[in-house]
Amino acid sequence: MTEIAAAEALLAEARATTDARLGEVALRFQRGGHPAGEAIRYALGTVGKRVRPALVLASYRASGGTDPGIGWLATAVEIIHTYSLVHDDLPCMDDDARRRGRPTTHVVFDVPTATRVGFLLVPVAVEVLCQAADAMGLDLVTRQAIARDLLAASGIRGMVGGQWLDLVAEGQRLGEAELRAIHARKTGALIRAACLVGGRAAGADPTRLAGLAAFGEDIGLAFQIADDVLDATATTDQLGKTAGRDASLRKMTYVSFLGVEGARAEARRMAERAVARLDDARVEATALASLAHYIVQRQS
Repeated sequence: MTEIAAAEALLAEARATTDARLGEVALRFQRGGHPAGEAIRYALGTVGKRVRPALVLASYRASGGTDPGIGWLATAVEIIHTYSLVHDDLPCMDDDARRRGRPTTHVVFDVPTATRVGFLLVPVAVEVLCQAADAMGLDLVTRQAIARDLLAASGIRGMVGGQWLDLVAEGQRLGEAELRAIHARKTGALIRAACLVGGRAAGADPTRLAGLAAFGEDIGLAFQIADDVLDATATTDQLGKTAGRDASLRKMTYVSFLGVEGARAEARRMAERAVARLDDARVEATALASLAHYIVQRQS
């Protein structure tokens, strides 16, 4: 099996594992008669690549974990990612009408409903995380560390802060260090957290956790650079969202900084460096390396 085929198989597993659990979470809200239940079901039902859950699974197994309950921790990470997408598409943010091949949540429902759905999904993710930790028998210190990683990545030190800086920077000329800082928070923080969640749940030692964190940081940046390239080169049908939004919003990206080929080369360089971080930390890298190379070679 080729490296890309291995990554696609892992992603297919992550989709099957995560999508079934997302469906269970959505059903709880519908059965409970929550006023936003249908909108929550719609947001959670959006089909995605599931890169972040795949990173949780791969990091967990690379660290020696075997409990199938890791699927619920991967689902908690995906719920946080879903919240970020719902809010990212709002008119006050990137104002996009399509996400993952279908209308965005605020288009199908309305802006107030989509805003509330995004807020609601954060405590839902924490609830799922706690249930998973109970089922897996994780100790208190591990639970606290996982929650801290995930919530820090989703808040002002992570995605919220990165989105804030990204909006402020529209129309401005940034240096590479400033651009890297935005990407590290807006995209990289949750990818790093996904790797740490898997490692912590498996009881990885400090050296391996540091390697997973460094891998996540590098591959998070590589992921965003690849996204920059796709936004500039792919079609709306290929992306499942509106192509060319970065240019229309006058966002500074790695493509505007390095050009398409330069950005592609930088994404590949970051992926290779990410894999080297695992080797240095003695983390079994086969599955994670396949994901790293998939991330920079994907077409959507």
